[in-house]
Amino acid sequence: EVLTLLVLMYPLLRGLALQLHWAVSGSYVPGTHSMALVSCPNEHIARDIARAIMDKRLAAYVNILPKSSALYFWKGELEESTEILLLVKTRTSKIGELSNYVRSIHPFEIPEIISLPVDQGNPVYLKWIEENVPRD
Repeated sequence: EVLTLLVLMYPLLRGLALQLHWAVSGSYVPGTHSMALVSCPNEHIARDIARAIMDKRLAAYVNILPKSSALYFWKGELEESTEILLLVKTRTSKIGELSNYVRSIHPFEIPEIISLPVDQGNPVYLKWIEENVPRD
């Protein structure tokens, strides 16, 4: 029972420990923030998804990158298309919620949602992300 409770509380405890470390030491803990990549079929859908992410406060910042060519296998066939890429800056603790939400509103059967942890960055910018994405 105690082990189960600790496992369930791990994300909360880790988040609190990271906040305490950052507050006391002033140094960034790698992996506290992430950048998610989300591909979209066109600019209109990309803007709608970006706005929905921001309205839900799941990110502090979303870049909408211009059209790019994509090659991929789908149902055994090589496909080629153009896509718009979103770069979503958020807390790592929000990636699960972000992914679930994007899947619920995205038109693709299997949308691309990939996250990369932020190892280093401008401390003032990273603090700004903290201030603009609510904790869990």
